[in-house]
Amino acid sequence: MIDIRTLRDDPDGVRAALARRGVEAAEVDAVILADAAHRALLARAEALRADVKALSRRVGEARKAGDGARAEELSTESRRLGGRERAAAAEADAEGEKVRHALLYLPNIPAEDAPDGASENDNVEIRRWWPGRERGAAEPGRAPHQQVPHWEIGEDLQLLSLERGARLSGSMFPLYRGPGARLLRALTAFAIDRHSPAYEEIRPPTVVLTETMTSTGHLPKFADDAYHLERDDLWLIPTAEVPLTSMHRGDILEEAVLPLRFTASTACYRREAGSAGRDTRGLLRVHEFDKVELFAYTTPAQALGAQADILERAESLLQELELRYRVLDLCAGDLSGSSARTFDLEAYAPGVDQWLEVSSVSWFRDYQARRAQVRFRPQGGGSPQLVHTVNGSALAWPRIWAAVVENGRQQDGTVRLPECLAPYMGGELLLKAP
Repeated sequence: MIDIRTLRDDPDGVRAALARRGVEAAEVDAVILADAAHRALLARAEALRADVKALSRRVGEARKAGDGARAEELSTESRRLGGRERAAAAEADAEGEKVRHALLYLPNIPAEDAPDGASENDNVEIRRWWPGRERGAAEPGRAPHQQVPHWEIGEDLQLLSLERGARLSGSMFPLYRGPGARLLRALTAFAIDRHSPAYEEIRPPTVVLTETMTSTGHLPKFADDAYHLERDDLWLIPTAEVPLTSMHRGDILEEAVLPLRFTASTACYRREAGSAGRDTRGLLRVHEFDKVELFAYTTPAQALGAQADILERAESLLQELELRYRVLDLCAGDLSGSSARTFDLEAYAPGVDQWLEVSSVSWFRDYQARRAQVRFRPQGGGSPQLVHTVNGSALAWPRIWAAVVENGRQQDGTVRLPECLAPYMGGELLLKAP
């Protein structure tokens, strides 16, 4: 969440920064007013507490002087003021909770370098890559034999069964078969091998506590997009970013150990509540999917370097997979609630003739760390400071699976996989009907 001191010290700056994200000034003003009310109530409670302490001292003095009547009179007044102090403290706590709740809904302040814009239409493409580009090859077109969507290829070669997945769990839950399932597993092993040991491999739980989801900013604002196990008050994770962010919740790390880098392969679950009817065919938007995540705790000075490293790793995987892709610099209005700066990677899938988002690489400043209370102790001394967090997908597999299959389709209907997957596919790179 945003530092309340920033709101107090520079309200106009915060209003202007959040206006770039489409946040109305009234939302910011509501938090500022609630904070002022909270501080006034705290001051009132503190004043009453001081009066109670003063009366308690006078009670002791009266008793020491042998004036029992006066001591009793002062004790009665102290009890009366004590009741008022407790009521004032409770009122202050309630107002403080309102402030905290309101802060949970305010998005992060966008980085100054994030482009201006209101929606995905204003994102800025900063570069493209395609196989052979370094050798001067022109950007490839869309060959006729590639103009077949992955769900048809998957059915024809018995790699994918959306109908059977829907029979088991409902729509948007795919079922992978045979070499199609192995391809999914191969992609995960390929990515983990590329990221280890620079990033420590973690296998976190995929069901987490409410405070774990809150730490990343997924709660309370985006509760409708998450799966909630109400009986146990647990949540299915939408991304491994969630448990990785809270691995050191409440800890104070030594600056010397930073950056701490982790990678995790997990299943992820998203209701996609706000996407009804949009890209719901095939694997373009699903409720359950596998993803390899990269994550780092850093000092403020290390954060942008960590983001650049994750972005480079994600691009490197796409290049090894021989997928044409582009890099987008997300405008302020299209950033996720927690992000200060995000770069998206989109792979081109010729079968559906779309650029598919396959990775988002984000820097969150201390927005998430303030929620999770993850701090570091500076080597040069001084008070502990909040870490910065950085994360990105490298990569999310359903759309990668789709792009690999569509790009690899041959004229005879078989699919040729990229060479980098040979060690993970038993050397068999040609997918064909059984």
